[in-house]
Amino acid sequence: MSDTTPADGGNDSTTPVISVSPIALAAPDRGQDLHVRVTAPTTGRNLPVVVFSHGMTLTMDDYAPLVSFWASHGFVVVQPTHLDSLGLLPDDPRTSLIWRIRTDDLTRILDQLDAVEAGVPGLAGRIDPDRIAVAGHSWGAQTASTLVGARVVDADGTPGESMIDSRVKAAVLLCLPGTGGPDLSPLAAQYFPFMSPDFTELKTSSLVVAGDHDQSPLTVRGPDWFTDGYRLSPGATNLLTLFGAEHGLGGIQGSNDTRTTDENPERVALVQHTTLAYLRTALGLDNDAWPTARRSLATTSDPLGQACRYSKCPAPPPPPPPPPTLPPLAYRSRKPSFGITTARRRSP
Repeated sequence: MSDTTPADGGNDSTTPVISVSPIALAAPDRGQDLHVRVTAPTTGRNLPVVVFSHGMTLTMDDYAPLVSFWASHGFVVVQPTHLDSLGLLPDDPRTSLIWRIRTDDLTRILDQLDAVEAGVPGLAGRIDPDRIAVAGHSWGAQTASTLVGARVVDADGTPGESMIDSRVKAAVLLCLPGTGGPDLSPLAAQYFPFMSPDFTELKTSSLVVAGDHDQSPLTVRGPDWFTDGYRLSPGATNLLTLFGAEHGLGGIQGSNDTRTTDENPERVALVQHTTLAYLRTALGLDNDAWPTARRSLATTSDPLGQACRYSKCPAPPPPPPPPPTLPPLAYRSRKPSFGITTARRRSP
């Protein structure tokens, strides 16, 4: 199915987009074909690509607020539906390897960009294969991070094999899960032991986006857990913290997902514009876009978030000056007479 629509969300869209799904990519070792949605601008050439990995239980049909916005500003966005959203049974042999299959899904898309182009009317020959980024939300952020150098720690505590892909030049990691081990909740340790990343080899330029009210049942820590990728990797040198944001970052999943607990269109707009600015700079399209976005946040009187780079966050605005105070009263040492006068006796 295809449709041509302007970008949604009331943003300053510049180009209509076409969105086509499902496009089936061959995946003989996966058990079934990989289905993807492709959203692209209807005009333009040498278009950069973003491969987007969804969060748990979501699909290629979610995240329209981000996907349509990026596409309307010149990006081809490819969204797979991972196997974990297709109702795999616990005894399915693929279940224990689901995190690895997710990474393979993204790699498979890069391997079959020609098929992606061919599946969208008018897109053939318009993609720039040298400008590719990955992005993801929540579990999808962990999936995307493996293509830029993050590794999953094995049961013995050593980092597993690297799955970095040199074709990927940048990453946008939204609500990226933090470190495992003692930081995982019992729930996560039992059901999601692969949420134990090692970030030391994440060297590709990346932006981490986190909400400072994102309290996850997957960790015994607080919202700072979602900033570990920024603090512990050499490549994720940029952090966008959204004030008051929970796991949905205001509703980036779109209207198909009713679990957003912090719905906020202004917050979604901030994510749209800042991630677009980052992608444009990271992929060499506009060197000033990301620095300008950071400066804008730093100089806004009532910002919705804060952008940091190289572990240096802008200083918080100075507190307002205290109200003026009256000078203290000068009290005399003698007691007041309350209007009563006393005549002195003259000396004889």
